[in-house]
Amino acid sequence: MLLFESLRKNYEGTDAVNIDRMEIPPGQKFGLVGNNGAGKTTLFRLILDLIKPTEGAVYSKRVDVRRTEEWKLYTGSYLDEGFLIDFLTAEEYFYFIGSLHGFSKHEVDERLVRYHPLFNNAILGQKKYIRDLSKGNQKKVGITAALLFEPEILILDEPFANLDPTTIFRLKNLLNEINEQQNVTMLISSHDLMHVTDVCKRIVVLEAGKVIQDKFTDQGTLKELETYFSA
Repeated sequence: MLLFESLRKNYEGTDAVNIDRMEIPPGQKFGLVGNNGAGKTTLFRLILDLIKPTEGAVYSKRVDVRRTEEWKLYTGSYLDEGFLIDFLTAEEYFYFIGSLHGFSKHEVDERLVRYHPLFNNAILGQKKYIRDLSKGNQKKVGITAALLFEPEILILDEPFANLDPTTIFRLKNLLNEINEQQNVTMLISSHDLMHVTDVCKRIVVLEAGKVIQDKFTDQGTLKELETYFSA
């Protein structure tokens, strides 16, 4: 589904990402962890063609993402509030995203029912612009918009940050449910080792843009990661 080939992004002589080769197969729940500046967000921005690589390429379904925009039709993403249109209400934003995929307002409303538990009565019907919502509620809007059209690939940067415990629990259950039912390929970065190991079946540790560890999760993975980062 996704392939990174000789992928390198360099800023003023320093590599933010430097990956020889890595493949993420369809349906995999892929977790990306690392300290600030490790290259997690840079990698996601390369996948989404928001920045250009210094060398190499990202391939989605065997096609270089720089050569076509077809991948946008099956890729949902939320990295930060810059993805939102903050002068719209949540409803207006969802209808806009739906219209890009040919959905009527009625179809969008039907799809939003699935996310009502995530909203916890704090998103819809509030008559607030997105910019006036809390950081956590803005994140709920962004994640829901990324999921609204049932993408084949989902990319989320720090999805658990700024969320309350109830929402985190519901989001983790929702991601696992969507992966099982729709075989969605998920790329999730997080500073919270417990949450990312709860959701993801494969964990990659980045350090200075390079892959330090690449392993499938088991009962000992969380402890191993805690030991690595505490050192």
